[in-house]
Amino acid sequence: MNMGKRVIGWAGAAGTGLLLAVIGIGGVAGRVRASQQVPAAVAAVAATSAPAAPGPLPAAAASPADKPVVVAGTVPDEATRVAVLARLRALYGEARVVDRIEVDNVVAPPNWQSHVVNLLGDDLRQVSGGQLEVNGNVVRVQGEVGNEAQRQQLASRMSTSLNRTWTVHNVLRVGGSKQAVLDQALANRTIEFQSGSANLTAQGIAVLEQMAAAMRSIGTARVRISGHTDNVGARAANVTLSQSRADAVRRYLESAGIEASRMTVQGLGPDRPVADNSSADGRARNRRIEFTVL
Repeated sequence: MNMGKRVIGWAGAAGTGLLLAVIGIGGVAGRVRASQQVPAAVAAVAATSAPAAPGPLPAAAASPADKPVVVAGTVPDEATRVAVLARLRALYGEARVVDRIEVDNVVAPPNWQSHVVNLLGDDLRQVSGGQLEVNGNVVRVQGEVGNEAQRQQLASRMSTSLNRTWTVHNVLRVGGSKQAVLDQALANRTIEFQSGSANLTAQGIAVLEQMAAAMRSIGTARVRISGHTDNVGARAANVTLSQSRADAVRRYLESAGIEASRMTVQGLGPDRPVADNSSADGRARNRRIEFTVL
């Protein structure tokens, strides 16, 4: 039996297995990035009042505050259906939520209902043009948020609301063309260092060459370089290591022609995880360098 796939976003709603998806745009009137919303849950349709169809969906004509939130797919029982709908209606209002959920004999991972409802946090209202996929115990969230703090906090909240058998992939991007240029250049890759040190590997240098080109393309914009670690070892040592790695990135970018005055650095150690440190994959994702346009 299928453990299930749940997708939120532009794909057509689907077939067999554990599936559920929600998409919607709303908030206050006017097209402010943080006022558009895409909720989460589990399978695939669009924010339009027309029946869902496979493939890309046309833009809805309604204003952001009026567009419906459509939830569709297959869940294992009526209790899950009721819980998901109740949470969405609390977030977006009963009139906007369109129920296309089906109940069928599908197998869900343990505590699936509570985990899915936990994903539907108030902070999803900060996301515009977004999509949430849940495939087994793997969550992928994408879309646009207003700033880097929102991007990190939303992914961190999702990770900590789930247990360690789940993985959250944060593909959210920060609105604004200059930040988008850096985000696209980094493309969720890790800038690698030799273990326990601030010495860049060949792979890390290759990524930084592309980041240097991206920084040249955004003119004189100032950028903050933030170093992060996992939580293995003493916090003080991790903060020092993250600072040293951020400094190493700045030095490399300077050598590539980026003005030192455009860059600030900070080392945050293990204090802002984006994944669960109890797994090797989570720790690897938390060891990262981030670039934020100021």
